[in-house]
Amino acid sequence: MREPNFKKNLYWNEIINENAEAYWKGRIELERQGFIIQAVVVDGRRCLKSVFLDLPIQMCHFHQIAIVTRYLTRNPKLEAGKELRKISLSLTKSNEKEFTTLLNNWFEKWEEFLKEKTINFETGKWFYTHKRLRSTHRSLKTNLPYLFTYQKYPKLNIPNTTNSLDGSFSNFKSLLRIHRGLTRTRRYKVICEILEK
Repeated sequence: MREPNFKKNLYWNEIINENAEAYWKGRIELERQGFIIQAVVVDGRRCLKSVFLDLPIQMCHFHQIAIVTRYLTRNPKLEAGKELRKISLSLTKSNEKEFTTLLNNWFEKWEEFLKEKTINFETGKWFYTHKRLRSTHRSLKTNLPYLFTYQKYPKLNIPNTTNSLDGSFSNFKSLLRIHRGLTRTRRYKVICEILEK
């Protein structure tokens, strides 16, 4: 957990899986130390929202665009995909009203197309033909309440990405690569030293 305005790591812990319990422990520890959490920027993991429901939550724009790219690729073949990708790329230059309008207009235009089904004649079962497109739209729609939080609370100076945290990992990985022969225990000490800076 990091304070982006001061570019300072406040809490970290070695975990096997990211889950709500791990984040609850982090939140409790920060509050025990006297920190007042005013808002959070999340990367889209569902468990994060449950831990911070009482606070303003900002979904990282970079991660949202990455989700869209994972479903549609950088060069969608279908016209509907091209249009939806273009809308998602406008995220950083938009506001909630404009973005919602673009997303709703796109859905109205392509609603029937999204309902198309393909039947597997061997099993008799059907599936949505354009499931990646549907998943992309669902992701944007689900995260929409969290995409423009930073604009609703300007005094809190909430970043719209997790870049402060994620960007620090490239330097981190380079330092670890230099010392790749370390034992696990020493490697962990090096990681803690880096995180404390």
